[in-house]
Amino acid sequence: MSVRPFLDSNILVYATAKDDWRHDQALALIRAGGTVSVQVLNEFANVARRKLGWALPDIARTLADFRVLCPEPKPIGVATHEAALAIGEHHGFAFYDCLIIASALEAGCDTLLSEDMQDGRVVAGTLTLRNPFVPAP
Repeated sequence: MSVRPFLDSNILVYATAKDDWRHDQALALIRAGGTVSVQVLNEFANVARRKLGWALPDIARTLADFRVLCPEPKPIGVATHEAALAIGEHHGFAFYDCLIIASALEAGCDTLLSEDMQDGRVVAGTLTLRNPFVPAP
């Protein structure tokens, strides 16, 4: 299994949102290194452009920085797509979350860090979903 967690796009977004209370923790998670997919990079680019109003050169520079800390983004292929459909059928997650879960499983990760999914849930017996912004009990 991978020692690097799989990072959802919200971690990348918060790492760039200096006025958000999650910024420091998200930035620390990325600096520690992680695994991402091309989908995660695309989702970040979409949020940065549409919601944050960033210019494309700024988005490209930030994505290049992310790829230094999270090298070799995982591709999304037909096998990932089909795995996501099966995950959705079995677990009921939204489809794009299923794609991220399928990518994390393909990458051999044992942890997926995301604010958007059920904290502590285990998928396929090997991948634990964790919300890094939930206070520890």
